[in-house]
Amino acid sequence: MTPFTEKAIAVMKKIPAGKVMTYGQVAEIAGNKRGARQVVRLLHSMSKKENLPWHRVINAKGEIGLKDEEGRFTQKEKLNAEGIHLMKNGKIDLLIYRYQP
Repeated sequence: MTPFTEKAIAVMKKIPAGKVMTYGQVAEIAGNKRGARQVVRLLHSMSKKENLPWHRVINAKGEIGLKDEEGRFTQKEKLNAEGIHLMKNGKIDLLIYRYQP
């Protein structure tokens, strides 16, 4: 595992229930402010293996980044179960729910 991968995984594992971080935010804290796409790939390939709270990582606009309906629904349900509610426009209010480690 690369140092960036290890750091990004550690950052994501520390996101508490009821909070979210953006892909870019995780990347920057892990040492690569331009590594948001790498974070997406990590979530896609390592969420199960590393037991990552994948549902707590969203895009910079406060939106769920998944394209497939089933994945979006699952992420939304997991977030709702933790008390994170989407606004009418489908976004998560980052002023309220963003985790700032």
